[in-house]
Amino acid sequence: MWNEQKQLLQSQLAPNERLLWFGQPRVGIVLRSSDAFVIPFSLLWGGFAIFWEAGVLTSGAPFFFILWGVPFVAVGLYMIFGRFIIDAKRRSKTYYGVTNERVIIVSVLFGKKIKSLDLRTLSEISLDEKSDGSGTITFGPAPGGYQWIGGMQFPGRGQQYVPAFEMIQNVKSVYETVRSAQRQTA
Repeated sequence: MWNEQKQLLQSQLAPNERLLWFGQPRVGIVLRSSDAFVIPFSLLWGGFAIFWEAGVLTSGAPFFFILWGVPFVAVGLYMIFGRFIIDAKRRSKTYYGVTNERVIIVSVLFGKKIKSLDLRTLSEISLDEKSDGSGTITFGPAPGGYQWIGGMQFPGRGQQYVPAFEMIQNVKSVYETVRSAQRQTA
């Protein structure tokens, strides 16, 4: 597994570029702090949409009303449980690397997407460390409202709003690797 990750990242490197660190986000279903808001909201949304759609189906309402509720039910089901499955799958197919020149984020969930950030031009790097030593390194400022959705992704919205090494082990060590590489490129 680690060899595959390393080879995938090394295939993206320029001739004189060296891979200093590589890794992957935590895999599996994860609850985030924003779920304290999102879970109750999703249950209300999904519950109402399902209740409304069931009422329409049992009342013999026109076909238009039946169709009208389908997207609301689909969004509700996605928010209730689908987002956890998609998020876990996305993280299992995401790989991170730090080289002597840049930060690389590779996603191979739906085709190959590569995000490359030059260390010389990175102006803001944020560290969020948990008590177990895991955490997230964010590259750049998070847009307003980002905390409320906690990185929740809707299909078709792209990989993430702000580039980050999300949910990695030994986050402080990786952060120091990035900062050290950044100082050496200056």
